[in-house]
Amino acid sequence: MQINGLQQSLFERIGGRDKLKELLRYFYADVRQHALLGPIFNAHIDDWPAHIENIADFWSGLTGGPARYRGGMPWKHVNLGLDESHFQAWLGLWKRTCATHLKESEASEMGQLADKIGQRLRGIIAKHAPPPTNGP
Repeated sequence: MQINGLQQSLFERIGGRDKLKELLRYFYADVRQHALLGPIFNAHIDDWPAHIENIADFWSGLTGGPARYRGGMPWKHVNLGLDESHFQAWLGLWKRTCATHLKESEASEMGQLADKIGQRLRGIIAKHAPPPTNGP
Protein backbone atom coordinates (compact mmCIF):
# COMPACT_ATOMS: atom_id res chain seq x y z
CA MET A 1 0.00 0.00 0.00
CA GLN A 2 1.22 3.48 -0.81
CA ILE A 3 0.61 6.63 1.17
CA ASN A 4 1.68 9.92 -0.40
CA GLY A 5 3.51 7.93 -3.06
CA LEU A 6 5.58 6.02 -0.49
CA GLN A 7 5.41 2.26 -0.02
CA GLN A 8 4.47 1.29 3.54
CA SER A 9 6.66 -1.29 5.24
CA LEU A 10 5.19 -4.55 6.47
CA PHE A 11 5.82 -3.22 9.98
CA GLU A 12 3.54 -0.25 9.25
CA ARG A 13 0.92 -2.35 7.46
CA ILE A 14 0.53 -4.73 10.39
CA GLY A 15 0.06 -1.83 12.79
CA GLY A 16 3.52 -1.17 14.19
CA ARG A 17 5.09 -2.37 17.39
CA ASP A 18 1.88 -2.54 19.43
CA LYS A 19 0.21 -4.86 16.93
CA LEU A 20 3.40 -6.89 16.60
CA LYS A 21 3.55 -7.40 20.38
CA GLU A 22 -0.12 -8.37 20.41
CA LEU A 23 0.54 -10.93 17.67
CA LEU A 24 3.49 -12.30 19.63
CA ARG A 25 1.41 -12.59 22.82
CA TYR A 26 -1.17 -14.69 20.96
CA PHE A 27 1.55 -16.80 19.37
CA TYR A 28 3.47 -17.49 22.56
CA ALA A 29 0.26 -18.27 24.46
CA ASP A 30 -0.22 -21.12 21.98
CA VAL A 31 3.47 -22.10 22.07
CA ARG A 32 3.44 -22.37 25.86
CA GLN A 33 0.53 -24.82 25.69
CA HIS A 34 1.89 -26.85 22.78
CA ALA A 35 2.83 -30.44 23.66
CA LEU A 36 6.14 -30.38 21.76
CA LEU A 37 7.19 -26.73 21.93
CA GLY A 38 5.84 -25.74 25.33
CA PRO A 39 8.33 -27.69 27.45
CA ILE A 40 11.29 -26.24 25.55
CA PHE A 41 10.15 -22.62 25.68
CA ASN A 42 8.92 -22.86 29.27
CA ALA A 43 12.25 -24.33 30.39
CA HIS A 44 14.29 -21.52 28.83
CA ILE A 45 12.17 -18.39 29.23
CA ASP A 46 11.60 -17.06 32.72
CA ASP A 47 10.38 -13.55 31.89
CA TRP A 48 7.73 -13.73 29.18
CA PRO A 49 7.03 -9.97 28.97
CA ALA A 50 10.76 -9.32 28.43
CA HIS A 51 10.87 -12.11 25.84
CA ILE A 52 7.94 -10.55 23.95
CA GLU A 53 9.75 -7.19 23.94
CA ASN A 54 12.96 -8.80 22.70
CA ILE A 55 11.25 -10.79 19.95
CA ALA A 56 9.24 -7.70 18.98
CA ASP A 57 12.60 -5.99 18.41
CA PHE A 58 13.63 -8.93 16.22
CA TRP A 59 10.45 -8.91 14.10
CA SER A 60 10.42 -5.12 13.95
CA GLY A 61 13.73 -5.08 12.09
CA LEU A 62 12.67 -7.92 9.79
CA THR A 63 9.48 -6.14 8.78
CA GLY A 64 10.98 -2.73 8.07
CA GLY A 65 10.48 -1.13 11.46
CA PRO A 66 13.15 0.02 13.91
CA ALA A 67 16.08 -2.43 13.97
CA ARG A 68 16.90 -2.72 17.68
CA TYR A 69 17.41 -6.45 18.14
CA ARG A 70 20.85 -7.41 19.44
CA GLY A 71 20.28 -10.94 20.68
CA GLY A 72 22.16 -13.42 18.48
CA MET A 73 18.93 -15.37 17.97
CA PRO A 74 20.26 -18.31 15.92
CA TRP A 75 22.89 -19.26 18.47
CA LYS A 76 20.34 -19.45 21.27
CA HIS A 77 18.75 -22.42 19.49
CA VAL A 78 21.82 -24.52 18.65
CA ASN A 79 21.92 -26.65 21.81
CA LEU A 80 18.18 -27.20 22.27
CA GLY A 81 17.96 -30.51 20.40
CA LEU A 82 15.56 -29.15 17.79
CA ASP A 83 14.57 -31.28 14.83
CA GLU A 84 12.22 -30.94 11.87
CA SER A 85 9.14 -31.67 13.99
CA HIS A 86 9.92 -28.62 16.14
CA PHE A 87 10.29 -26.40 13.10
CA GLN A 88 7.06 -27.64 11.56
CA ALA A 89 5.17 -27.08 14.81
CA TRP A 90 6.64 -23.58 15.22
CA LEU A 91 5.85 -22.62 11.63
CA GLY A 92 2.35 -24.05 11.85
CA LEU A 93 1.53 -22.09 14.99
CA TRP A 94 3.08 -18.90 13.61
CA LYS A 95 1.20 -19.09 10.31
CA ARG A 96 -2.07 -19.89 12.07
CA THR A 97 -1.61 -16.96 14.46
CA CYS A 98 -0.81 -14.61 11.59
CA ALA A 99 -3.78 -15.85 9.53
CA THR A 100 -6.09 -15.31 12.50
CA HIS A 101 -4.89 -11.83 13.49
CA LEU A 102 -3.61 -10.17 10.30
CA LYS A 103 -4.93 -9.37 6.86
CA GLU A 104 -4.28 -12.13 4.34
CA SER A 105 -1.45 -10.36 2.49
CA GLU A 106 0.39 -9.42 5.69
CA ALA A 107 -0.13 -12.91 7.13
CA SER A 108 1.37 -14.39 3.97
CA GLU A 109 4.42 -12.11 4.17
CA MET A 110 4.94 -12.90 7.84
CA GLY A 111 4.73 -16.60 7.00
CA GLN A 112 7.33 -16.20 4.26
CA LEU A 113 9.67 -14.44 6.69
CA ALA A 114 9.18 -17.26 9.20
CA ASP A 115 10.01 -19.80 6.48
CA LYS A 116 13.29 -17.98 5.86
CA ILE A 117 14.06 -17.85 9.58
CA GLY A 118 13.38 -21.57 9.83
CA GLN A 119 15.66 -22.35 6.91
CA ARG A 120 18.45 -20.27 8.38
CA LEU A 121 18.09 -21.88 11.79
CA ARG A 122 18.01 -25.37 10.31
CA GLY A 123 21.30 -24.67 8.53
CA ILE A 124 23.00 -23.25 11.60
CA ILE A 125 21.79 -26.11 13.80
CA ALA A 126 22.87 -28.73 11.25
CA LYS A 127 26.34 -27.22 11.16
CA HIS A 128 26.90 -26.37 14.83
CA ALA A 129 24.67 -28.48 17.09
CA PRO A 130 26.31 -31.26 19.07
CA PRO A 131 25.44 -34.76 17.86
CA PRO A 132 22.44 -36.34 19.59
CA THR A 133 23.16 -38.73 22.41
CA ASN A 134 21.51 -42.13 22.65
CA GLY A 135 21.06 -42.31 26.37
CA PRO A 136 23.37 -42.09 29.37
